[in-house]
Amino acid sequence: MTAVATSRASRATPTPARRPGRRRRKVVLHFAVVALMVIWAVPTVGLLVSSFRPQAELSTSGWWTTFAPPYHFTLENYQAVVNQNGIGAAFVNSLFIAIPATIIPLFVAAFAGYAFSWMEFPGRDVLFVVVVGLLVVPLQTTLIPILKLFADWGLTGQFVAVWLAHTGYGLPFAVYLLRNFMGSLPKSVFESAALDGASHVTSFFRLAVPMSVPAFAALAIFQFLFVWNDLLVALIYIGLSNSDNLPMTAAMANLVNSLGGGWYLLGAAAFLSMALPLAVFFGLQRYFVRGIVGGAVKG
Repeated sequence: MTAVATSRASRATPTPARRPGRRRRKVVLHFAVVALMVIWAVPTVGLLVSSFRPQAELSTSGWWTTFAPPYHFTLENYQAVVNQNGIGAAFVNSLFIAIPATIIPLFVAAFAGYAFSWMEFPGRDVLFVVVVGLLVVPLQTTLIPILKLFADWGLTGQFVAVWLAHTGYGLPFAVYLLRNFMGSLPKSVFESAALDGASHVTSFFRLAVPMSVPAFAALAIFQFLFVWNDLLVALIYIGLSNSDNLPMTAAMANLVNSLGGGWYLLGAAAFLSMALPLAVFFGLQRYFVRGIVGGAVKG
Protein backbone atom coordinates (compact mmCIF):
# COMPACT_ATOMS: atom_id res chain seq x y z
CA MET A 1 0.00 0.00 0.00
CA THR A 2 2.84 2.37 0.83
CA ALA A 3 4.49 1.72 -2.53
CA VAL A 4 1.21 2.36 -4.36
CA ALA A 5 0.66 5.61 -2.49
CA THR A 6 4.20 6.73 -3.21
CA SER A 7 3.76 5.94 -6.90
CA ARG A 8 0.52 7.95 -7.08
CA ALA A 9 2.11 10.87 -5.28
CA SER A 10 5.04 10.86 -7.67
CA ARG A 11 2.69 10.97 -10.64
CA ALA A 12 0.61 13.77 -9.11
CA THR A 13 3.65 15.93 -8.30
CA PRO A 14 5.20 17.48 -11.43
CA THR A 15 8.87 16.68 -11.84
CA PRO A 16 11.41 19.48 -12.32
CA ALA A 17 11.75 18.43 -15.97
CA ARG A 18 8.04 19.06 -16.59
CA ARG A 19 7.87 22.47 -14.93
CA PRO A 20 9.83 24.44 -17.57
CA GLY A 21 7.59 22.97 -20.28
CA ARG A 22 4.45 24.05 -18.43
CA ARG A 23 5.86 27.52 -17.87
CA ARG A 24 6.64 27.85 -21.57
CA ARG A 25 3.11 26.80 -22.50
CA LYS A 26 1.66 29.33 -20.07
CA VAL A 27 3.89 32.07 -21.45
CA VAL A 28 2.84 31.24 -25.02
CA LEU A 29 -0.83 31.14 -23.99
CA HIS A 30 -0.63 34.48 -22.19
CA PHE A 31 1.22 36.02 -25.12
CA ALA A 32 -1.46 34.80 -27.53
CA VAL A 33 -4.26 36.19 -25.33
CA VAL A 34 -2.52 39.57 -24.99
CA ALA A 35 -1.89 39.68 -28.76
CA LEU A 36 -5.57 39.01 -29.48
CA MET A 37 -6.60 41.70 -27.00
CA VAL A 38 -4.30 44.22 -28.71
CA ILE A 39 -5.61 43.27 -32.16
CA TRP A 40 -9.19 43.83 -30.99
CA ALA A 41 -8.39 46.99 -29.01
CA VAL A 42 -6.34 48.94 -31.57
CA PRO A 43 -9.25 49.73 -33.95
CA THR A 44 -11.44 50.75 -31.01
CA VAL A 45 -8.73 53.01 -29.59
CA GLY A 46 -8.20 54.51 -33.04
CA LEU A 47 -11.92 55.23 -33.38
CA LEU A 48 -12.01 56.81 -29.91
CA VAL A 49 -9.03 59.04 -30.62
CA SER A 50 -10.45 60.02 -34.01
CA SER A 51 -13.72 61.06 -32.39
CA PHE A 52 -11.83 63.84 -30.54
CA ARG A 53 -9.85 65.09 -33.57
CA PRO A 54 -10.80 68.10 -35.73
CA GLN A 55 -12.09 67.43 -39.22
CA ALA A 56 -9.06 69.02 -40.88
CA GLU A 57 -6.64 66.67 -39.14
CA LEU A 58 -8.80 63.62 -39.77
CA SER A 59 -8.50 64.28 -43.50
CA THR A 60 -4.72 64.72 -43.55
CA SER A 61 -3.15 62.37 -40.98
CA GLY A 62 -3.67 59.12 -39.11
CA TRP A 63 -5.01 58.89 -35.59
CA TRP A 64 -1.66 57.73 -34.19
CA THR A 65 -0.09 61.12 -35.00
CA THR A 66 -2.27 62.70 -32.33
CA PHE A 67 0.01 61.42 -29.56
CA ALA A 68 2.87 63.61 -30.79
CA PRO A 69 2.86 67.32 -29.88
CA PRO A 70 1.23 69.66 -30.58
CA TYR A 71 -1.91 68.00 -29.28
CA HIS A 72 -5.21 68.91 -30.91
CA PHE A 73 -8.25 67.44 -29.20
CA THR A 74 -11.74 68.87 -29.45
CA LEU A 75 -15.30 68.15 -28.37
CA GLU A 76 -16.77 69.74 -31.49
CA ASN A 77 -17.63 66.37 -33.03
CA TYR A 78 -19.64 65.33 -29.98
CA GLN A 79 -21.34 68.71 -29.79
CA ALA A 80 -22.28 68.48 -33.47
CA VAL A 81 -23.72 64.99 -33.00
CA VAL A 82 -25.74 65.97 -29.93
CA ASN A 83 -27.05 69.10 -31.65
CA GLN A 84 -28.11 67.25 -34.78
CA ASN A 85 -31.88 67.24 -35.23
CA GLY A 86 -33.46 63.96 -34.17
CA ILE A 87 -30.49 62.41 -32.35
CA GLY A 88 -32.08 62.79 -28.91
CA ALA A 89 -35.43 61.49 -30.11
CA ALA A 90 -33.70 58.60 -31.87
CA PHE A 91 -31.96 57.65 -28.62
CA VAL A 92 -35.33 57.53 -26.85
CA ASN A 93 -36.76 55.51 -29.73
CA SER A 94 -33.93 53.01 -29.34
CA LEU A 95 -34.86 52.61 -25.69
CA PHE A 96 -38.53 52.10 -26.57
CA ILE A 97 -37.47 49.44 -29.06
CA ALA A 98 -34.67 47.64 -27.21
CA ILE A 99 -36.16 47.26 -23.73
CA PRO A 100 -39.47 45.54 -24.69
CA ALA A 101 -37.73 43.59 -27.48
CA THR A 102 -35.39 42.19 -24.82
CA ILE A 103 -37.95 41.49 -22.09
CA ILE A 104 -40.61 39.82 -24.27
CA PRO A 105 -38.40 37.02 -25.71
CA LEU A 106 -36.85 36.47 -22.27
CA PHE A 107 -40.32 36.06 -20.78
CA VAL A 108 -41.54 33.66 -23.48
CA ALA A 109 -38.31 31.68 -23.69
CA ALA A 110 -38.26 31.17 -19.92
CA PHE A 111 -41.57 29.29 -20.03
CA ALA A 112 -40.52 27.35 -23.12
CA GLY A 113 -37.13 26.45 -21.64
CA TYR A 114 -38.75 25.08 -18.49
CA ALA A 115 -41.35 23.13 -20.47
CA PHE A 116 -38.74 21.52 -22.70
CA SER A 117 -36.60 20.66 -19.67
CA TRP A 118 -38.99 19.41 -16.98
CA MET A 119 -42.41 18.79 -18.50
CA GLU A 120 -43.48 15.71 -20.46
CA PHE A 121 -45.79 16.22 -23.44
CA PRO A 122 -46.19 14.55 -26.85
CA GLY A 123 -43.74 15.70 -29.49
CA ARG A 124 -41.54 17.60 -27.07
CA ASP A 125 -38.21 16.59 -28.63
CA VAL A 126 -39.47 17.07 -32.18
CA LEU A 127 -40.80 20.53 -31.37
CA PHE A 128 -37.51 21.49 -29.72
CA VAL A 129 -35.57 20.37 -32.80
CA VAL A 130 -37.88 22.48 -34.98
CA VAL A 131 -37.35 25.54 -32.76
CA VAL A 132 -33.57 25.13 -32.78
CA GLY A 133 -33.66 24.54 -36.54
CA LEU A 134 -35.07 28.05 -36.97
CA LEU A 135 -31.62 29.35 -36.04
CA VAL A 136 -30.40 28.56 -39.56
CA VAL A 137 -33.20 30.49 -41.30
CA PRO A 138 -31.71 33.71 -42.76
CA LEU A 139 -33.36 36.79 -41.33
CA GLN A 140 -33.49 38.44 -44.74
CA THR A 141 -35.80 35.76 -46.16
CA THR A 142 -38.51 36.68 -43.65
CA LEU A 143 -38.59 40.45 -44.21
CA ILE A 144 -41.08 40.63 -47.08
CA PRO A 145 -43.60 38.05 -45.78
CA ILE A 146 -43.61 39.55 -42.28
CA LEU A 147 -43.79 43.10 -43.65
CA LYS A 148 -46.85 42.13 -45.70
CA LEU A 149 -48.40 40.50 -42.63
CA PHE A 150 -47.80 43.60 -40.49
CA ALA A 151 -49.21 45.81 -43.25
CA ASP A 152 -52.39 43.75 -43.26
CA TRP A 153 -52.62 44.18 -39.50
CA GLY A 154 -51.86 47.89 -39.63
CA LEU A 155 -48.69 47.58 -37.52
CA THR A 156 -46.07 48.98 -39.89
CA GLY A 157 -44.38 52.10 -38.62
CA GLN A 158 -45.18 51.28 -34.97
CA PHE A 159 -42.90 50.07 -32.21
CA VAL A 160 -44.97 46.93 -31.68
CA ALA A 161 -43.97 45.72 -35.17
CA VAL A 162 -40.28 45.76 -34.21
CA TRP A 163 -41.04 44.19 -30.82
CA LEU A 164 -42.80 41.26 -32.45
CA ALA A 165 -40.14 40.90 -35.14
CA HIS A 166 -37.22 40.87 -32.70
CA THR A 167 -39.12 38.48 -30.45
CA GLY A 168 -39.48 36.04 -33.31
CA TYR A 169 -35.86 36.43 -34.39
CA GLY A 170 -34.49 36.04 -30.87
CA LEU A 171 -36.67 33.20 -29.58
CA PRO A 172 -34.87 30.21 -31.19
CA PHE A 173 -31.53 31.03 -29.55
CA ALA A 174 -33.22 32.11 -26.31
CA VAL A 175 -35.17 28.85 -26.03
CA TYR A 176 -32.06 26.82 -26.86
CA LEU A 177 -29.92 28.57 -24.24
CA LEU A 178 -32.51 28.49 -21.45
CA ARG A 179 -33.53 24.89 -22.15
CA ASN A 180 -29.90 23.77 -21.87
CA PHE A 181 -29.32 25.77 -18.69
CA MET A 182 -32.55 24.75 -16.96
CA GLY A 183 -32.03 21.14 -18.03
CA SER A 184 -28.68 21.13 -16.25
CA LEU A 185 -30.21 22.18 -12.91
CA PRO A 186 -30.26 19.48 -10.17
CA LYS A 187 -33.07 17.05 -10.86
CA SER A 188 -33.36 16.17 -7.18
CA VAL A 189 -34.50 19.72 -6.38
CA PHE A 190 -37.51 19.47 -8.71
CA GLU A 191 -38.30 15.92 -7.59
CA SER A 192 -38.32 17.03 -3.96
CA ALA A 193 -40.60 19.93 -4.82
CA ALA A 194 -42.98 17.56 -6.63
CA LEU A 195 -43.06 15.22 -3.63
CA ASP A 196 -43.97 18.20 -1.46
CA GLY A 197 -46.92 18.92 -3.75
CA ALA A 198 -45.45 21.79 -5.76
CA SER A 199 -46.97 22.31 -9.18
CA HIS A 200 -44.99 23.19 -12.30
CA VAL A 201 -45.95 26.83 -11.83
CA THR A 202 -44.50 26.84 -8.32
CA SER A 203 -41.37 24.99 -9.42
CA PHE A 204 -40.88 27.41 -12.28
CA PHE A 205 -41.20 30.64 -10.30
CA ARG A 206 -39.60 29.50 -7.03
CA LEU A 207 -36.89 27.14 -8.29
CA ALA A 208 -36.12 27.42 -12.00
CA VAL A 209 -36.21 31.21 -12.32
CA PRO A 210 -34.03 32.04 -9.26
CA MET A 211 -31.45 29.39 -10.22
CA SER A 212 -31.37 30.55 -13.86
CA VAL A 213 -30.48 34.20 -13.24
CA PRO A 214 -27.02 33.83 -14.90
CA ALA A 215 -28.63 32.47 -18.07
CA PHE A 216 -31.21 35.28 -18.08
CA ALA A 217 -28.45 37.87 -17.69
CA ALA A 218 -26.34 36.39 -20.50
CA LEU A 219 -29.36 36.19 -22.79
CA ALA A 220 -30.38 39.75 -21.92
CA ILE A 221 -26.93 40.99 -22.95
CA PHE A 222 -27.07 39.18 -26.29
CA GLN A 223 -30.61 40.25 -27.12
CA PHE A 224 -30.19 43.86 -26.00
CA LEU A 225 -26.98 44.30 -28.01
CA PHE A 226 -28.56 42.73 -31.08
CA VAL A 227 -31.65 44.96 -30.92
CA TRP A 228 -29.76 48.13 -29.97
CA ASN A 229 -27.31 47.75 -32.88
CA ASP A 230 -29.95 46.71 -35.40
CA LEU A 231 -30.58 48.88 -38.44
CA LEU A 232 -32.13 46.59 -41.05
CA VAL A 233 -35.17 45.39 -39.08
CA ALA A 234 -36.02 48.92 -37.92
CA LEU A 235 -35.71 50.34 -41.41
CA ILE A 236 -37.95 47.67 -42.92
CA TYR A 237 -40.74 47.61 -40.35
CA ILE A 238 -40.65 51.27 -39.23
CA GLY A 239 -38.63 53.44 -41.61
CA LEU A 240 -40.72 52.70 -44.67
CA SER A 241 -43.86 54.04 -42.97
CA ASN A 242 -42.88 56.32 -40.09
CA SER A 243 -39.42 57.88 -39.98
CA ASP A 244 -40.22 59.58 -36.65
CA ASN A 245 -39.87 56.25 -34.81
CA LEU A 246 -36.46 55.30 -36.23
CA PRO A 247 -33.77 54.27 -33.69
CA MET A 248 -30.29 55.62 -33.02
CA THR A 249 -28.63 53.49 -35.70
CA ALA A 250 -30.77 55.08 -38.42
CA ALA A 251 -30.03 58.57 -37.10
CA MET A 252 -26.31 57.78 -37.19
CA ALA A 253 -26.57 56.60 -40.79
CA ASN A 254 -28.32 59.87 -41.67
CA LEU A 255 -25.36 61.89 -40.35
CA VAL A 256 -23.61 61.16 -43.64
CA ASN A 257 -25.32 62.82 -46.59
CA SER A 258 -25.43 61.54 -50.15
CA LEU A 259 -22.15 63.32 -50.99
CA GLY A 260 -20.28 61.87 -48.01
CA GLY A 261 -20.44 64.95 -45.83
CA GLY A 262 -20.53 64.43 -42.08
CA TRP A 263 -18.38 61.29 -42.12
CA TYR A 264 -16.10 62.75 -39.43
CA LEU A 265 -19.03 62.67 -36.97
CA LEU A 266 -19.46 58.90 -37.13
CA GLY A 267 -16.77 58.19 -34.53
CA ALA A 268 -18.39 60.42 -31.93
CA ALA A 269 -21.85 59.07 -32.76
CA ALA A 270 -20.59 55.50 -32.45
CA PHE A 271 -19.23 56.05 -28.96
CA LEU A 272 -22.41 57.82 -27.87
CA SER A 273 -24.42 54.82 -29.02
CA MET A 274 -22.00 52.45 -27.25
CA ALA A 275 -22.45 54.06 -23.85
CA LEU A 276 -25.67 52.27 -22.85
CA PRO A 277 -24.71 48.78 -24.19
CA LEU A 278 -21.41 49.02 -22.32
CA ALA A 279 -23.26 49.91 -19.12
CA VAL A 280 -25.56 46.90 -19.60
CA PHE A 281 -22.64 44.57 -20.25
CA PHE A 282 -20.53 45.70 -17.29
CA GLY A 283 -23.57 45.61 -15.04
CA LEU A 284 -24.32 41.97 -15.92
CA GLN A 285 -20.83 40.66 -16.75
CA ARG A 286 -20.49 38.62 -13.54
CA TYR A 287 -23.34 36.44 -14.77
CA PHE A 288 -22.25 36.31 -18.40
CA VAL A 289 -19.80 33.39 -18.44
CA ARG A 290 -21.86 31.34 -15.97
CA GLY A 291 -24.94 31.79 -18.11
CA ILE A 292 -23.21 30.82 -21.36
CA VAL A 293 -21.37 27.70 -20.15
CA GLY A 294 -23.88 26.59 -17.54
CA GLY A 295 -25.72 24.22 -19.86
CA ALA A 296 -23.03 23.72 -22.47
CA VAL A 297 -22.83 19.94 -21.99
CA LYS A 298 -26.56 19.35 -21.84
CA GLY A 299 -27.87 17.43 -24.84
